[in-house]
Parts: sequence; structure tokens; C-alpha cells
Amino acid sequence: MKKTKHLHPDSPLLFGDHKKPMTRRDFISAGLKTGGHAVAGLSLYSLLANPNKANAALSSDMEALRDSCGISAQGAGKIPFISFDLAGGANISGSNVLVGGLGGQQDFLSTAGYSKLGIPGDMAPNIANPDTMLSDFINTDLGLAFHSDSAFLRGILEKVSPETAANINGAVIPSRSDNDTSNNPHNPMYAIAAAGANGSLMPLIGSRNTDSGGNSMAPASFIDLSKRPTKIDRPSDVTGLVDVGDLFEIFNKDDAVAVMESIQRVSAQKMTQVNSQVTRDDVIKDMVNCGYVKSADLTDRFGDPSTLDPSSDLDIVGDGAIFTNDEYNNENEFQKTASIMKLVVNGFSGAGTITMGGFDYHTGDRSTGELRDLRAGRCMGACLEYAARRNQPLMMYVFSDGSVASNGQIDESADGRGKGQWTGDNSSTGASFFLVYNPTGKPQLMGATAEQNAIQQQIGFMRPDASVETASAPSANNVNLLVQTVLLNYMALHGQQGQFSTLVPGQGLGNITMLDSLTAFQPIITA
Repeated sequence: MKKTKHLHPDSPLLFGDHKKPMTRRDFISAGLKTGGHAVAGLSLYSLLANPNKANAALSSDMEALRDSCGISAQGAGKIPFISFDLAGGANISGSNVLVGGLGGQQDFLSTAGYSKLGIPGDMAPNIANPDTMLSDFINTDLGLAFHSDSAFLRGILEKVSPETAANINGAVIPSRSDNDTSNNPHNPMYAIAAAGANGSLMPLIGSRNTDSGGNSMAPASFIDLSKRPTKIDRPSDVTGLVDVGDLFEIFNKDDAVAVMESIQRVSAQKMTQVNSQVTRDDVIKDMVNCGYVKSADLTDRFGDPSTLDPSSDLDIVGDGAIFTNDEYNNENEFQKTASIMKLVVNGFSGAGTITMGGFDYHTGDRSTGELRDLRAGRCMGACLEYAARRNQPLMMYVFSDGSVASNGQIDESADGRGKGQWTGDNSSTGASFFLVYNPTGKPQLMGATAEQNAIQQQIGFMRPDASVETASAPSANNVNLLVQTVLLNYMALHGQQGQFSTLVPGQGLGNITMLDSLTAFQPIITA
């Protein structure tokens, strides 16, 4: 028998029936590129680009000026939001998150349907253990039902404590999207910012230097380039966000802040004597003044690089931390994840996208996909556990451009785990899902009965053959409406779903009754 060669999680994926990689998205999906390198900084002159966006911050003894310059509370009082963009068409439904019929995740599909989702008959979730009459292949440790051998689940549970897992719940959204293309408007970052998510340093971040911050596009109706995500994919990008030059070599932190405040006061005095001879004279003066205010505030809060550095965070790296030193130092995906979660969970950014490449893994085996899914799961678990250690809520959303299917042949290798080989792209098996961590207790599903809870936990459903039923929900066959569905659920966690139609004029999800049917959870934060 021909021995199948299993690929390392960082090995590129090239197929004879795919065109040669030409675009940046092609290289990302094939795992040939992990993202560019850039350090984003803050500049006074960036304020002058748009006089209507003169937002700034100020140190603790000048609160009035902080308010007048438009500084908001750290995190803007909204739930931190992190999305995982798995480029290439990852498997989400069935072998990872269970997806079922009209009755919810455990309204089981056919045996042939599960086979298409990479689950052999002897591992199907509808097979009951004769001793317990319960399925050994369903795991609800995170509230949301996963296949018990899900690589995502195994990775998440490696990183979260049992106490953290007890306060997590989630929902799955069966949904089609095109295979292998960045043209899917999957990315919800701008929509989340429109709902009020913001940070004390920047509104949005992403691990790719694109308008969405990720691999997939953002829906055009939500794009606001004044909030374009800052590119962050490594610790040096984070520590490079704030640079006070040589100031700390001359002064200690308190003295440095005092110097910056003095500069602001002198500038304010001088500006009162200046007439710019333009009609927006006062606006320009305010922008210049707020530029100095912001510099003083940044020096006060972030002049010490360790404030931002994920490598110096004892909850992230080290003994008893989320990542061991070896894991962190030898895995770029962990460093990328740590950088994004550090900024988002602490309120330095309102929301962030982590793009992971190489998920076009229909390589004729199962092990390649399992290893990549496992690593992605560890990154997801890291975000959830970090939120728990910081006593912050978190909404984490996972999506991919298209999906894969199996022809039923089994990979019996150790990493293949006796499951179906991935043999081709198949957008009809697609899904996305989100998990919510609440430090005060497990998020509660909408609905008064267990049956209603089950229906609310799965937004839309699949046919018995494991194809998305495109009429089951607005999100099932329209990626723009999938993003609207995610936004609705984010707003609902704040008790603001009633404002959805005002925030999204012409929204495509339907009337209030329909909106209720698309909402998974009761609020965990109220204004």
C-alpha cells in the first residue's frame, strides 16, 4: 500500500487542480505566507488628517482636558471581541462543532451526512454507548456541543481551566460561503466598532495589513476607514505602538509625564495668541492642543513598554501561565495570538482579528487538518483563559472561507485518529461559531425550555445529508447577513438588540420576531 505523507502544520499546501498562488490571499490560504511585518505608531500629524476625528487622551490630573479631547473609557465599556479568520476553508461543522437539523445540534444528521463531515459511522454522535445509553462522542464542557474528539475542543481544553470552561457557552451558525477566496465579506470588525467597541490606543487591530485586518473582506456597508485596523502580529508590534523616545532615559515616569503636561500648557497658551486665518481656526487649535494632551496621556499610561508587552505578562508566558516559555518562543502563532489578546482583553483595542493560514487542507489525509485545527484550538483557548485571568468577558468568533468534505476513506495514522480524510472543497458544509466567556457565570441561552434553548444555540440548520439548509436563516446563504447576525448577537450580550435596526438601517435579518429567533444569549452586560 502507498504510504500517505502527513504534513507539518506549517507545510505549504499546493494542489494540481488549484491555480498557482498569485495573490497575497492565495499565499495565505496555502500556508506560504503568515503576514507582513510593520510597526504602527501614533503621530500628532495623524490628527490633522481629519479635523472631525480629533480624539485624544490625557493624564490623571487633567481629567477635564481628557474629556474635552474626546477620550473614552478603556474598552469603551463594551465586551472585548476577538475573531479567528481561518484562511482556506477549514472544517468547522460536525468534526469540530456539532451541527444538526431543525431541533438543534443534537437533532442528528444521517450516517452518510456525518461521513461527509469526516466522522465515520463508529464515531457518529448519534451512536449511544449501550452501558449508559448516552453518546460518547458529544462533549458539552463549553456549553456548545462539540464532537468529543474535535481538534478545536482538545486545543481549547488544553488552555482553559475547568473554572473558565464552566463560564463559557456558545452558538453555531451553519452558513455557506465561497471556497478559497478573500472576497467573502466575513470579517465583522467594523460592525463591532459600529456597536461601540473601542480601545484606549486604537479602535481595531488585525494580524494582516488589510482594510479588514484579516484575510476575508469586511462588508462594504460597515467599513469606516477612520477605524482601519492597526496591523499587529508579534510582540514587537505591540511594544512599538507607543514610543516616547529618550524621555525615560532622562526622567522617571512621573517627571516625564509632568514635562509632557508642561509642553501642553505652554502650547495652549501660545495657541491663544495665534490666528490661523482660516474659517476652522478653533478646530485646528483644539487639534494641536489635543495632540499634546494625547502625548502626555500615552506617556503616563504606556511609557513603560512592559505595560503592553505580552512577553512580560506573567499570565501569558512562564511557569503557571497560558503558554510555557518553550511554546511561546518556538511558535509564531502563539506570539501572534498573545499580541492580539493582550491588546483586546485589556481594552487597548476594542476588537481584533487573528488570521491563521493553511486551512485549505483537503490533502487526501486527515492528520494535516487535525494538527492545524489543534493549534488553532490552543490559540482560541488561550484567548478565553486570558480573559478569565483578567476577569473580563469575551466574545470569540471563528469563521473560514468555505469548507471541506470527506469521501469516507479513513486515515488510520496516529494523527489521523481513525477519521475521514479531507478530499475536496465543499462550501455546502460550512459553518461559523462563537463562544462567550462571562466572569460572573455561564451565559444563559434564550428560551424558557431545553428544547427552545437548543434551537437558539444553533442559528439555522443542516439537511440530513450535511448540507446547509439555505432557507433556515438569513445568514445561511449570505455572508453579509452572517456578519449582521454576529453583530446582533454582540449587541444582545449588552441588552441592546432593540437598537439593531437603528444601527443598521435597511438590515436584512427581518422583524423583531425574526431578530429574537436569531439571538442566542441573554445579556451579560447592561448599560
